[in-house]
Amino acid sequence: MVGEVVQTEASGSQSGKPELHPVYSVNNILHKIRMLDGVKITYSSWVKLFTLNAKGYKVSNHIDGTPPPADTDPKYAEWCEIDAHVLQWIYGSISEDLLIRILETDSTAYEAWTRLKNHFHNNKEARAAALEHEFTNLSLSKCGSMDDYCQKLKDLATQLTDVGSSVTDQRLVLQMVRGLPASYDTVGAYINQLLPAFETARSMLQLEEHRRSARSEDTTAAALAAPAVAPTQQLRLDRRFKWVRKFGTE
Repeated sequence: MVGEVVQTEASGSQSGKPELHPVYSVNNILHKIRMLDGVKITYSSWVKLFTLNAKGYKVSNHIDGTPPPADTDPKYAEWCEIDAHVLQWIYGSISEDLLIRILETDSTAYEAWTRLKNHFHNNKEARAAALEHEFTNLSLSKCGSMDDYCQKLKDLATQLTDVGSSVTDQRLVLQMVRGLPASYDTVGAYINQLLPAFETARSMLQLEEHRRSARSEDTTAAALAAPAVAPTQQLRLDRRFKWVRKFGTE
């Protein structure tokens, strides 16, 4: 019994030590969150990753509008220090262009979070119109490869969703086919008929591109492997051809 009490007290003294907050274990936020640029990494994707990490490292209350403790509260100093770390997360995971827009002196993490949100949510109509024009006019000929073309379409669709103009998977597939050149009419018609999921349609186009590339390589190899005609033999053939054309018989 006495041993149990001593053991409990010892455990209590160890657990009584203040534990280091999980936020201090993050040395580089970019190891957890991709850099927000609004193009390759969209705002909605960045928010999902950021809030996931904020929850995991127990700092969600610094970006969800939870009021901070009063400045007379003993925990206020610690709150300010943790908030500064979260603010560094925000500033350190956005592009320079965005940083210039939201950077302010003496800002809390929530204030910076709100400024960034407002930047992407303001002027939705104008941004949606510009993105819609780019989306409907994108074609394979304007991109470096099939992969690049499909990814740009996907990125534009995500950006349109961010400004309240959602693009359905079906429309994304139809637009992808619409931007293909005439040489893809056969596979394009097949995709239009099936209307598969975007990733499935994307794989179908990639397979078609690989098939064309392989056929082109085979044709080139066959041409290189064909025996060359010697100049003297070619001259004889040319003379024989002229003779046949003139007299109609050899």
